[in-house]
Amino acid sequence: MICASLITLSACGGEEPENTAGSTPSTSAAAPSASAPASSAPASAPAGAATGDKELCESVKKAGEEMMDAFVAAFTSGNEPDSAELKKVLTDLSKELETLAASGGADSKVVAALKGFGAEASKAASAADPMTAAENPAFEKAGSEITAACKTAGVTVNF
Repeated sequence: MICASLITLSACGGEEPENTAGSTPSTSAAAPSASAPASSAPASAPAGAATGDKELCESVKKAGEEMMDAFVAAFTSGNEPDSAELKKVLTDLSKELETLAASGGADSKVVAALKGFGAEASKAASAADPMTAAENPAFEKAGSEITAACKTAGVTVNF
């Protein structure tokens, strides 16, 4: 089930968030490889200032696309992905979401959703079989909460 969800997400990953100014969205550049370091916070946030929900969600979308690229690479390599590969992808995602959550406002629903999903990704990463651990209702619910919170902020993500 996770595999199907991840492949579906990768098919949706190329969409850009709607621009509220009414201009045509630009096409996205190629996503970085799974080994590329994840960004820690949106560049538009001044030092010490909380990042707005829309900016957080745009960064979350990028992190999700990077995660999908890593999962797709693991599953299309011709070999069954091993637990170490999946643990790394989930651990990197968890760390990225925690970093993003720390840059947002304390009362933000997006921040709360990021913390929840990050915790679930961390639990799955620490399991003996991370893929099976990620296939649970709590993980899916946490992903749905990010999707809903970012939709409210005007950014389409699919976790």
